[in-house]
Amino acid sequence: MQSLLSKFRHVILHLSYNIIHLTRDDMQEKVIGILGGMGPEATLNCFEKIIRNTPAQSDPDHLPVIIINNPRVPDRIRAILENGPSPLPALIEGCSSLKKAGADFVIIPCVTAHYFLNELQENVELPIISIVDAVIEHIHNHHPQLKKIGLLATSVTIKSRIFQNSLTASGIETVVCSEKVQQRVIAAIHDIKSNRTSRSREAITHDLTKVAGHLVERGAQGIIAACTEIPLALTQADVTVPYFDSLLILARAAICRAGREPIGL
Repeated sequence: MQSLLSKFRHVILHLSYNIIHLTRDDMQEKVIGILGGMGPEATLNCFEKIIRNTPAQSDPDHLPVIIINNPRVPDRIRAILENGPSPLPALIEGCSSLKKAGADFVIIPCVTAHYFLNELQENVELPIISIVDAVIEHIHNHHPQLKKIGLLATSVTIKSRIFQNSLTASGIETVVCSEKVQQRVIAAIHDIKSNRTSRSREAITHDLTKVAGHLVERGAQGIIAACTEIPLALTQADVTVPYFDSLLILARAAICRAGREPIGL
């Protein structure tokens, strides 16, 4: 497996060098690096949202993006809760590979991986855009009246307060699901990740819509999709209060960081 990954990185770096560096002198925009694979569909959706939110009339108008899709990064939840293998070495290696390939900064379309963000940033040269900071900045800029936000997230994201600490520092109270309802969130995330679930995506959306209603009943004035699998099944149309798609917000933050103004929402 290590040999396979090494060969994969060699091919990506070789191709990226020839594609990016031949044109870099003619470009003012920065190159986006996506450290993905956690999970793969969320990574794909993030890339799609970068494409669809970039003002472009033809291929050359789009931003250069380098993606490392590595689903073999050790499980973040097991590392945090069960003292499992740390994902940090793989994350550091991924960022280093993105730098060698020509990326100017990194985004990580996985909320739980942000538990390791500070230590990761200390060990890599490229700046990393925090999905947490991007979401909170978006709320302050576009919905400053909201003071109580619900979280749709993994249990480890909630327990480790990845979002809550920053929200509290910003003067925003956090609402989470009851323990019983939280199990439905976990089941939904699991089924979104799986290609072999017995539930349709529509059924998952229906269940998450009810969970969102539960958070509203608990006082949430807005809801954050604080797991990057959630936006794959839940949209603003399914929620009665402002809904913050963390993948969309991260994608638009990356476009801004790359030097472009995203298409208006």
